[in-house]
Amino acid sequence: MPDPAMQDWCAIVGKNVRRLRKQRGMTQEELAFESEIDLTYVGGIERGKRNPSLLVMARIAEALSIPLSKLLSD
Repeated sequence: MPDPAMQDWCAIVGKNVRRLRKQRGMTQEELAFESEIDLTYVGGIERGKRNPSLLVMARIAEALSIPLSKLLSD
């Protein structure tokens, strides 16, 4: 069974990615394209099912024009 703290971490990042993406009026496809990551991976991140690397989170933050720290805030 996965570590509950890691599940919480993934859920926080996923919730923030979805909220910030929607605030910018972007689709998952647009975010995936701008971040140079796979569309299914974006969906997995937003659902809290994937554990994105720091590099992937940095790409997402850049595509959303936000500081990386915003993805990590609770």
